Amino acid sequence: MNYEVKNIYKKTNGKTVRVSVPGSKSITARAMLISAISRGTSTLYNAQYSDDCATFLKCLENLGIGCIRQGNTLHIEGCGGKLSKKSAELNVGSAGTAARFLPAFLAFQDGEYFLDCSPQMKKRPIAPLIEALKSLGARFEFLNGENCYPFIIKGARNANTCIEVDISKSSQYLSALLISAVCAGRKMKICANGEHGADYIHMTENIMWSFGADVKECARTYEVEGEYSPKRYHIEPDVSGACYFYAMNKILGTDVCVDGLMPHSMQGDIKFIDLIKNFDGGKVDMSDFSDQALTLAAIAPYLDNPTEICNVRHIRGQECDRIKAIVKNLTAMGVECEEREDGVKIYPSQPHGAHVDTFGDHRVAMSFAVTGLRADGIIIDNAEVCSKTFGDFFEKLDFLTQVLTED
Repeated sequence: MNYEVKNIYKKTNGKTVRVSVPGSKSITARAMLISAISRGTSTLYNAQYSDDCATFLKCLENLGIGCIRQGNTLHIEGCGGKLSKKSAELNVGSAGTAARFLPAFLAFQDGEYFLDCSPQMKKRPIAPLIEALKSLGARFEFLNGENCYPFIIKGARNANTCIEVDISKSSQYLSALLISAVCAGRKMKICANGEHGADYIHMTENIMWSFGADVKECARTYEVEGEYSPKRYHIEPDVSGACYFYAMNKILGTDVCVDGLMPHSMQGDIKFIDLIKNFDGGKVDMSDFSDQALTLAAIAPYLDNPTEICNVRHIRGQECDRIKAIVKNLTAMGVECEEREDGVKIYPSQPHGAHVDTFGDHRVAMSFAVTGLRADGIIIDNAEVCSKTFGDFFEKLDFLTQVLTED
């Protein structure tokens, strides 16, 4: 579907409006896998059930993990770290977290598993993780090309307990290894090479600690031991989804508040909300909250000074090349911008009407919808891609534009 955004600039009524967002996708995915590894039944409250999380949950079910969903609550019966099912066929779709986390989990299992994914996911990097899993002792049979999906993975019967992983392209490689390291049944050491933001790694550590594992870090070498205990776990609201509404406040002067948002959230994107409070352009290193590079780019034309987003080279390898998506769509709106290898520079101007090419990327769709709240004729093509993480985003946007403009 195509969605035409309503320009409500200078038409709002000053009301304070509260809105809810789904639970955090990143926390949900980590908690689901940790619960699956635990010995016993865990209950996850406020779990996100987007396309990505539903895909991950389906894969766990296909591996023999007992999963019951009741609205936004998940009950997961863990396997104690060892699957009874010795073979399965899984399709991770376009779920990047599942695509990274599940191979690491299966590398510790005594079985043989076939994994496939969507065409979009096949373009995203995974080779550094596979190389680390090979050094762990897992064996692979690649069906299309070396070190990429689809493949058959055979778990390591006696996993090596000291491995290295390059996280330059994604911190998820390290998170994947950390979460499943307890399956080795003894202390594991994982050395991280390459530079990347650490916020998602800290999130992983926090959730692991919550479920009882012991994680220590010294000089980028991580030691993991212990096991996970089942528990009742409450998942924070998704800060990534909340950021669009705070970006809306920034350019419209509205007062939209997200229910349950915690100022000291473990989610790195909370830095975006802090940033824009007093930001009016300038150079920003967004390596620690790069999912919001698109959101900042979407509101940058309305700021008084040029905005330079840097140190986000890795977002070229996400659902799409997000730097190119920024440049193409802002240029189509008549906004002057300069593409850099690791980011983009955007100059102040008034965007005009244009069709937004989402490139099949949920964050492109939601970010540039914010741009359209202060410009005429912004149309989001294939707006349904937001179902990947925030299925009712445009319904929420319709609700807000109506409430904020009614007499």
